[in-house]
Amino acid sequence: QVQLVESGGGLVQAGGSLRLSCAASGRSFSTSAMGWFRQAPGKEREFVAAISGSGRNTDYVDSVKGRFTISRDNAKNTLNLQMNSLKPEDTAVYYCAAHPAAALSGSAYSFEGYNYWGQGTQVTVSS
Repeated sequence: QVQLVESGGGLVQAGGSLRLSCAASGRSFSTSAMGWFRQAPGKEREFVAAISGSGRNTDYVDSVKGRFTISRDNAKNTLNLQMNSLKPEDTAVYYCAAHPAAALSGSAYSFEGYNYWGQGTQVTVSS
């Protein structure tokens, strides 16, 4: 079992920044690629970013490239998402998730590929 707890969401004006964190407990953190997803009202859950178990490989959805940075600290079992230059369209509930494999693969870009999820944290960007 893996437990994931997100924090750091909130209300911010457009152009502002937020840093999301996800604290993990349970199985060895470094053996899991990790991902961030988001879901806006009335929309499907969307891939945002992913990072391999070692932290060496990352990937992002095009809409956040250059603005968001995913990182992890395996010594502290923590996953982070630094979000800069936020836009109103970034408004959503953000979820962290653990993948069963350490490497980034095709399944790391789809929510079906993840087997553990946090409860989500709300991010609201006002215009």
